[in-house]
Formats: sequence, structure tokens, C-alpha cells
Amino acid sequence: MKIFLDTADRDLIKKWISTGIIDGVTTNPSLLSTQGDNPKQVLLDICKMVPGDVSIEVVEKEPESVYKQAKEIAAISKNVVVKIPFAHEYLPVIAKLVKENVKINVTLIFSVLQALLVSKLGVTYISPFVGRWDDIDIDGMKLVQDLMKMKKNYGFKSEILAASIRNVMHWHYATLIGTNVVTLPPKLLEQIMNHPLTTQGIEKFDNDWKSLGKENLLD
Repeated sequence: MKIFLDTADRDLIKKWISTGIIDGVTTNPSLLSTQGDNPKQVLLDICKMVPGDVSIEVVEKEPESVYKQAKEIAAISKNVVVKIPFAHEYLPVIAKLVKENVKINVTLIFSVLQALLVSKLGVTYISPFVGRWDDIDIDGMKLVQDLMKMKKNYGFKSEILAASIRNVMHWHYATLIGTNVVTLPPKLLEQIMNHPLTTQGIEKFDNDWKSLGKENLLD
């Protein structure tokens, strides 16, 4: 499983990249809006920091403008993936960009058939939004499971990227399903790093070692 960090906070990205567990970063206009008034510089900094893919979302709406902006975004860095929301009018744009070797992440996917259509176009990532389904009392992880089955059935190369992950169990089930990629908010990573049984175990080891009265393990 690839683990992406869902943030535009450069300090947090730097912190987690140093652990070696982060494979990429996903951003969106909402995340960028919290990082000052120079989004281009923020994105340039992130692309330099991250060894893997960095998803950057278009903000234009008209198809021709989406295409133009997608090309501009892709030119920022070799590790850029352009995020485009699913919409009928964007399918020709997405198809053209894929043929021009622009990596695309289709976002706001909420059904198997939406994912099927963009899989046929050969996009790099497909992003189902798990948490937003859960918000209306529908199991979002069931959609991810169905997308993985669809991908296997037809041999599609597009990777399923579980987005809008809200809690540890979302990540847990995404792992068991065999999801290709999961993008996580930094707070969730912090949460799983602090397991009470791990903390208790370390304290016990420390206390038992101190009871020996030695300073060096190999003395």
C-alpha cells in the first residue's frame, strides 16, 4: 500500500517525509487556502520535498480552461499528478491529457460506474471519498472494496486511492481490502503512532532493565 499525506502544510510534510513511510502527498484548494497567499510557491516547495507523486487540483471550471490549467500544473514538476473532479464535461479533457502523458487523479468518485468510466481512460489514480459516504450513513469502505473488485475483474491499471479517510478503522479496512493507495490527514498518523499497549510495553522493558543496575547493554 502507498501512503500519501493529505495536507499542504510544509512543516508537517517535512516531519513525516523524514520517517520514510510517506510515498506522496495530496492537496486540494481547501488545504492550500490555509497556507498563505502564494499557493504556487507552496506547491513548488512541496514538490521538491516529496519523492513521490504530489496531487494538485485544478480550480478552473470550463473544460477548455481546465485543460489549459492542467497542462500548466503538470509543468510545475515531474512528480505532479493533476486532480480533476469527475464530471461528464471533463471526460474528453481527461482523455486528451492522458494521451499527452499527463498523470491524472480523478477525484470526487462516489460510484463503481464513475470509476469504470475513468479507468477506461487510463487515469493514474481514482479517488473514492470514503468519509463523505459515511456522513450520510452509507458504508464508504464498501465502495472501495467494490472498486478493487472492478479493477481486478477488468485488469485496469488505474490505482484506487482511498480519500476522505476519517478514522483508524477506515485505514484498517482499506489495508485488508488491498487498496492501492490511502491518503491520510496528519492527525490520523499521529493517532496510530501512540498505541497504549506499545507505550506500556516500552515502560515495562525500561523498568526491568533499570532493575539490573547496569548502564550498558554489552558490559
